Amino acid sequence: MFKLSVSGTWSGPLASELFAGARACHLKAGDALFREGDTGDGCYRLDKGLLKVCLTSPNREERIIAILRSGAIVGDLAVIDGLPRAASIVGVTDCELRFVSRVAFEHFARKHPEIYQHLARMLAARLRDADAIIALFAFLPIKARVARALLNLVEDLGEETSSGEILIPRMIKQSDLAAMAGVARENTNRILSEWNRSKLVTKSSGSYRIADKGRLEAEIN
Repeated sequence: MFKLSVSGTWSGPLASELFAGARACHLKAGDALFREGDTGDGCYRLDKGLLKVCLTSPNREERIIAILRSGAIVGDLAVIDGLPRAASIVGVTDCELRFVSRVAFEHFARKHPEIYQHLARMLAARLRDADAIIALFAFLPIKARVARALLNLVEDLGEETSSGEILIPRMIKQSDLAAMAGVARENTNRILSEWNRSKLVTKSSGSYRIADKGRLEAEIN
């Protein structure tokens, strides 16, 4: 089953040491940590909150390729090649992060060259995930894409209610869901309206409620 995510979590003693003296920074929901094309001057570790990784087409159409949780490392390519940012990172919620500059990373790596092994494994996992994302957009029909995006959110953010439903908090907007699925907003709205009529997925106060995860999975299979 296709998974719409990008691996980027890195923990352990080496990561803890790298970020121990890093500069703390805060990001408000809706603000950009950096934009695609910005100067790649270092990397961040997300300590608290949610981020989204976005790509934007020349006509300003947005695609969300990942929702990142605490522990994720972002901007790590910049500490390797120093090239401009390959994607935009935007706060879904208020976030707390730590920043390590490229210069500080290189100084650390001279003392701990084994850090490159960790980076290689993380980048390899990310490449595999990217292949899965390409397959999702290439092969799944639009309804299955929306179902897959909702199920990804269930895995990352879902909360089971006393009635047995699964709640996706209101922090995720319908435009975000459409951008995750790679589906036009009007088509996403049409699909959600159909599922609302069948009581599969309902929306209340900005939150999504999924009545039956198995039925939603069947929309993919």
